[in-house]
Amino acid sequence: MAMLERGGSAADAAVAANAVLAVTAPHMCGLGGDLFALVHDGTGTPSALNASGRAGSGADPERLRAEGHTRMPHRHDIRSAPVPGCADGWLALHGRYGRLPMAEVLAPAIGHARDGFPASPLMVPGLETVGPLCEDFAAARQAGDLIRRPGVARALEALTGGRDGFYLGEFGEGLLAVGAGEYTEDDLAKDGAEWVDPLRARAFGHDVWTMPPNSQGYLLLLALGIAEGLDLPADPADPLWAHLLVEAARLAGHDRPEVLFEGASVDEVLGSAAARRTLIDPAGRIAVRDLTAPGDTTYLCVVDGDGMGVSLIQSNAAGFGSLVFEPRTGINLHNRGIGFSLVPGHPAEYGPGRRPPHTLVPALVTRADGSLRSVVGTMGGDAQPQILLQVLTRLLAHDQAPGEAIGAARWRLASGTGFDTWDTPDQAVVEIEDGGPWSDGLRDRGHPVGAMPYGSSFGHAHLIDVLPSGVLAGAADPRSIIGAAAGL
Repeated sequence: MAMLERGGSAADAAVAANAVLAVTAPHMCGLGGDLFALVHDGTGTPSALNASGRAGSGADPERLRAEGHTRMPHRHDIRSAPVPGCADGWLALHGRYGRLPMAEVLAPAIGHARDGFPASPLMVPGLETVGPLCEDFAAARQAGDLIRRPGVARALEALTGGRDGFYLGEFGEGLLAVGAGEYTEDDLAKDGAEWVDPLRARAFGHDVWTMPPNSQGYLLLLALGIAEGLDLPADPADPLWAHLLVEAARLAGHDRPEVLFEGASVDEVLGSAAARRTLIDPAGRIAVRDLTAPGDTTYLCVVDGDGMGVSLIQSNAAGFGSLVFEPRTGINLHNRGIGFSLVPGHPAEYGPGRRPPHTLVPALVTRADGSLRSVVGTMGGDAQPQILLQVLTRLLAHDQAPGEAIGAARWRLASGTGFDTWDTPDQAVVEIEDGGPWSDGLRDRGHPVGAMPYGSSFGHAHLIDVLPSGVLAGAADPRSIIGAAAGL
């Protein structure tokens, strides 16, 4: 809000907010993580920014396999931490769309890091684990305890002078040291952000846009394409509504391990919506694998007075990420490398310079005339496309208000870690949030069903909708005790 009041753009506001969260919410996002964003500036095709990092030159899948690994290490291993792309993403977003000086945009985050901020209730459960790993958190024990991150303040100050001050400065030097050969200086010298062509699908009279691979965004578009041709009940409380959307999500995602990798062309997959739709049986669940041979992310969206909309998602992957801290600045490194495969010859195999498959799915909706309708996204690991499928169907097909679409109970396909749903898709349980009215109807159709409390397990989705009148309607997810919707 402060950036908008000063005449900044939606991009300035998004970077400023994300930077503050990078300081104050390291259990969800940060300078050691990755970033994706969509930007709509007027009419026409949105811009898509991929700032997800690449594995270092020392990436060696044979060494991991020799150590007995069959999948990427989840925690405490630098090899699951590609070069973080967040800072490059901020610079690219600001460089193309920013109006205010970068020093002004990052000033609030620098102040919080230098002067301190209170530990949030969502951070507290992780403090006992990370306290021994980084002295910044050693003295914090409960919500409200003051935390200072002087090394992060220095890293942010260095970034105001350009990427070299960050990637080749104190942070970069520490990353090379802790990497012990995983990265080279040349790896850090390469800009990790690039503008790419977004993916688009027509659904419920609108164009829905998201990121291409290595993002799993195509799953949202494919599920929407399947769902639009189904005879959805008018009332989302009808169990048939949940059944049809669950099946659309399962048919969209069952082959994700084979389909999703950096550079993959998903045009053919997106074109299969009609064929996949014919396999859905309104009376019961099908076996999708036979058809072929917890809160860890920050999402934010902004629309400014000139109509620019930004849909930005930024993440460490799992909680504090790899639980590896760059020793000089105290920046915790993500573990997005868990998306890599260790199967020899797999197109997403861990290797030098490669980007791993990503769960992050920012979304943006335009009307038929190309004008901005909505910016929306959520945390939620593998479930992100499933959550957005439900929210967008409520918003676009059932004409629900943003608060109603965001606050309504949800279902999700459950997996062990939140990142392995599609390894065994026919074993995934449909977990239903407390208040969801679909349990009996889904069981009757053959779905394994579980019950879960209303809360963060079903994402933190946020949405800004541009009404035909030009009024902005925003909703922050009530599941997030640290979420907020605000306007001038």
